[in-house]
Amino acid sequence: MTAKILDGRKFSAEIRSELKAETSRLKEKGIIPGLAGILVGEDPGSVTYVGLKSKACNEVGVAEMMCHLPADISENDLLANIQKLNNDPKVHGIFIQLPLPAHLSEDKALAAIIPEKDIDGFHALNIGRSWLGQKTFIPAVAIAIHEILIRGGYDIRYKNVVIVNVDNMVGKPLASILTQDKDGARANVTLCYPDTPDLSSYTRRADILVVSVNKPKFVTEDMVRQGAIVIDFGSNWIEDPETNKRKTVGDVEFETVKEKAEAITPVPGGVGPMLITMLMSETVRAARLSAELI
Repeated sequence: MTAKILDGRKFSAEIRSELKAETSRLKEKGIIPGLAGILVGEDPGSVTYVGLKSKACNEVGVAEMMCHLPADISENDLLANIQKLNNDPKVHGIFIQLPLPAHLSEDKALAAIIPEKDIDGFHALNIGRSWLGQKTFIPAVAIAIHEILIRGGYDIRYKNVVIVNVDNMVGKPLASILTQDKDGARANVTLCYPDTPDLSSYTRRADILVVSVNKPKFVTEDMVRQGAIVIDFGSNWIEDPETNKRKTVGDVEFETVKEKAEAITPVPGGVGPMLITMLMSETVRAARLSAELI
């Protein structure tokens, strides 16, 4: 039986519709959620991604305040710009578009954002709060994956979840969500490195398998348990042998794994479309928190 496709575009559209309604209600109370982004330099990929975030703001009713700074800006001036946004009551959420130029410290820049506006969830205080199960901001990838599972109708309680990724954007924050003693969580979570010896002995035990290693077709059909839910957050460019054109594929060998899994996210069209949407959602939540509506 072919797997159910977990359509990130569909889920994203649903959430954006909900956010439009929420921002309209907030506007009636005199509250307009504000998102400020800092882009240093003109890296083409970063410029495109910031543009997509600006477009999403306009779509859901979030005020966008993007700051474009020169590539040679000093660290002191960058930190001063961040502090200005920290102090601006119209700004509810702040993100820094990474990567930064080599002469700037990403750690210092991210730590300079006050936790109350750190909607990317990279501040150490927010990371600690996430593991304690307190209300906080968590990286959008982790929230997106959790939301896909919930909206897909899957009960996570006591399921064996294997995450092939141990970084601060995907693996660790997702584990912090899934291990909490609350609804939509209570999972048994294992974090694995992609070079873990005999990795398949872990992945074959997974009721829910999450993969994010950026290695094309890294997970093959023999590594997946029958009936598993497979979440693929890989993004790799390969040449299509039939068309000789480049295309995007995930970390999972989709065509064979979909015949064994209960459900699977496609690439593209799975987790990716949810990322900016969840950033919008967190901005709206930050606005509610600032107005003490949560």
